[in-house]
Amino acid sequence: MTENTPDSGVKNMSNLAHGRYPGLPEPAPLGASALPPGTYDGTVVFVTGGGTGLGKAIATEYARLGADIVVASRKDDHLKAAREGLEGLGGRVATVTCDIRDPEQIAAAFEAAEEHFGLPHILINNAAANFPVPAEDMSPNAWRTVVDITLNGTYFCAREFARRHLDAGTPGSIVNIGASYAWTGGPGFAHSAAAKAGVKNMVETLAVEWGPYGIQINGLVPGLFPHADMTDDIRGNVDRASDKDPLQPALRAGRVRELGWAATFLTSPYARFISGHTLVVDGANWQRRALLNPPVVAVRDQMGRPPFEL
Repeated sequence: MTENTPDSGVKNMSNLAHGRYPGLPEPAPLGASALPPGTYDGTVVFVTGGGTGLGKAIATEYARLGADIVVASRKDDHLKAAREGLEGLGGRVATVTCDIRDPEQIAAAFEAAEEHFGLPHILINNAAANFPVPAEDMSPNAWRTVVDITLNGTYFCAREFARRHLDAGTPGSIVNIGASYAWTGGPGFAHSAAAKAGVKNMVETLAVEWGPYGIQINGLVPGLFPHADMTDDIRGNVDRASDKDPLQPALRAGRVRELGWAATFLTSPYARFISGHTLVVDGANWQRRALLNPPVVAVRDQMGRPPFEL
C-alpha cells in the first residue's frame, strides 16, 4: 500500500500528465447516434439560445435525427448562425426573435413556431446569463439580470409550453439546462448558482405537477465542453490551465456531441419513465475531492481584483 503524502500526490499528478492512466474512452464518432435514424421525424423541438455553443450542439443532434428545429434568441447573429449551422442536417429549421425575460415575447415565439411547424413537442431551456463577479461587487442590476434570464426565463418558457399542451391534451417533454453548482454553490457566481438551484428545483416540482398530463421534465448539466462560442470569461478560466485534460477525472474534456446525445435520449421514446431527474454529464468532475485540499484563494484574488472598498 502506498502512503498518501504530499510527495505521492505530486508523483500521481506526474503519472497522469505522462499518460500512465487511460481515462475515459473517446465517444463514438461525430455524426453517430445511439438512437435509430429518424427517431425524431415529425417532431418539433424548440431550443432557446440554440444558435451558438452548447444549445446549438444539442439542436444539431435533434436535427440529425430528423427533428424540425425552432431556435429562439434575442440576437440576430445567433439566429443567423443557427440557420447556417442546422439547415441541411435533417429536419427543417426556423428561427424566432425572443427575449425570454418577457412572457409576451415567449408567447409570440411559440405562436410563430406553431405557424411554421405546429406545436413544439420538446422544449430545451438552454438560454441563460452568467459572468464571474465577487458577491460584494455585484450590482443589484447584475443580480436581477442573471436571475431574470436564467431562472425566470426558464420558468416562463416551461409555463408557456405546458399551458399549450394542457389546452391541447397532448404530451410533451422539457429539458432544463442546469449547472453542478446548483448543488455545491459557486463562489464568484452567486447570481447564477442561485438561479440554477432554482432551475433544478423547478425540474423536480414541475415533473410532479405536470406528469399526470403527460408532460415529462428533466435537467441536464454539462461539465467542461470547450467550444468556439464560449464567452470571454469562461474562455479565460479555461485558458488559465495549459492542459485541461489532467484536471478532469475522465482525463479529457467533454465533446459537445455527448451533451446532444444525452438530451436526445432524455426526450426519446426510450426514456419516457425518466422525469424529475437531473443528469450530470461531466465525467464525474463535480464529485471530485482531494485527500488534502489545496490552499484557499479568495475569489477576489483569483480574479485579480484589488481589496474591496465601499
